[in-house]
Amino acid sequence: MKISTKGRYALRLMIDIALNSNGSNVSLKEISARQNISVKYLEQIIGLLCKIGFLRSTRGSQGGYKLAKEPKEYTIGSILRVTEGNLAPVTCLEDEENKCELCYECATLDFWEGLYDVINQYVDKFTLQDLLDENQRRNGADYFI
Repeated sequence: MKISTKGRYALRLMIDIALNSNGSNVSLKEISARQNISVKYLEQIIGLLCKIGFLRSTRGSQGGYKLAKEPKEYTIGSILRVTEGNLAPVTCLEDEENKCELCYECATLDFWEGLYDVINQYVDKFTLQDLLDENQRRNGADYFI
């Protein structure tokens, strides 16, 4: 499994907003400059995060984006699933019901299910707040990703 740039940038974007909002909106242009990600690409990611209700947007001269909830309320898994979709390591586990015609005979299915469980447990164990805390521990007040 490989997380795409969209997933990685979504985490960076959420962290940037959490660190820089201070109760006010954060503009996409500011995020783009700090994170060195094009505004156009950020617009795609922001659209997904707003649609799912993770971010609130405000238009106008003081417009921009804010987290809809506290950082501790977002798991890393929930953010990645917005951009990456299902985090299943194999296609037969992507749907709720395994539709593979060989699933009852598959010698590797238990292995893939176990790996999938470990992936989900790991990404759901950490919150956005955990990443913010770790960043502060590593860098003091400075923000680098």
